[in-house]
Amino acid sequence: MSIKILIIEDEKSIQHILKAFLIDAGYEVCLADNGLEGISAFHKDTYDLVLLDIMMPRVDGYIVCEMIRNESKIPIILLTALDDDESQMKGFDLLADDYITKPFSMPLVLRRIEAVLRRTRNCNENPTILTHKEIQLDTEKYKVFVSGSEVGLTAREFEILRLLLENKGRVFTRDNLLNQIWNYHFLGDEKIVNTHIKNIRKKLEVDCIETIRGVGYRIDKKD
Repeated sequence: MSIKILIIEDEKSIQHILKAFLIDAGYEVCLADNGLEGISAFHKDTYDLVLLDIMMPRVDGYIVCEMIRNESKIPIILLTALDDDESQMKGFDLLADDYITKPFSMPLVLRRIEAVLRRTRNCNENPTILTHKEIQLDTEKYKVFVSGSEVGLTAREFEILRLLLENKGRVFTRDNLLNQIWNYHFLGDEKIVNTHIKNIRKKLEVDCIETIRGVGYRIDKKD
């Protein structure tokens, strides 16, 4: 399936240049002449990325960016003649993924599109929901569920469980866990790790964290 890009740009000459180069690079392209048309087009179809001009009549690119971002994480690259720091920071504050100033070279635009799509693809490959047996850990909402019921873990218990779930099959020593969860700042007894593991097991009531005697802890790859 080809990658589909929505271009929201009121200058016809720039529209045509972008479209020609993107199609030649193998992308599928849809055009919108202004912000209102862009929002309408966004709602009518599914896209992989939006190229969005800022300086447009009636509804500018900042507003369009905010409206899209309120309902989607689709990558957005802003195109604009505004090259001052304040304008760029405003774009990034609205969670745009990149910012390209005019005049620009098409090879640069293509490289920036590839980079943004690559970052997005890598993010999508890292799931926000980690699962094992009856356990579900939501990395975005910072919540843990067992068989659909929420389980209250402390921040450190959550991070330990998250680390183990993200690295199924890997054995973590107590020193590993202290270094990664306590960030080298803990000066007490490493047995504190044992206490946290014990508490996690008690709260989850699921046999999931395996003790590798004399080494450390792991969650097996097999559910």
